[in-house]
Amino acid sequence: MLNSLVLSKTAIDHDSKQSSSTIEIKIECFGAIERLLPSDLSLQTKSGMTISDVLDDLICRYPKAESLLDRCACAIGEDIIPRQTLLESDSTVVLLSPVAGG
Repeated sequence: MLNSLVLSKTAIDHDSKQSSSTIEIKIECFGAIERLLPSDLSLQTKSGMTISDVLDDLICRYPKAESLLDRCACAIGEDIIPRQTLLESDSTVVLLSPVAGG
């Protein structure tokens, strides 16, 4: 019985991988982050990735930007979004540097 459950899970995982599509995420940056990332940055990724996954990918590619990416606000359009937001279609993600002041 256990083997059939494992096989079923494997079949489900295989089917879900086949049905996932590739999407393009364009990255726009403002503030200090803008100086650390390329201006024409875009990523090809699987549908269903989160903003957090995208930020982790950017940190791997651009480690000098890690401290700002860890604290930046993220937006799609005019809406600030949480890092748990799923990306299911082509999108432009805006990264806003943290601002300090008084």
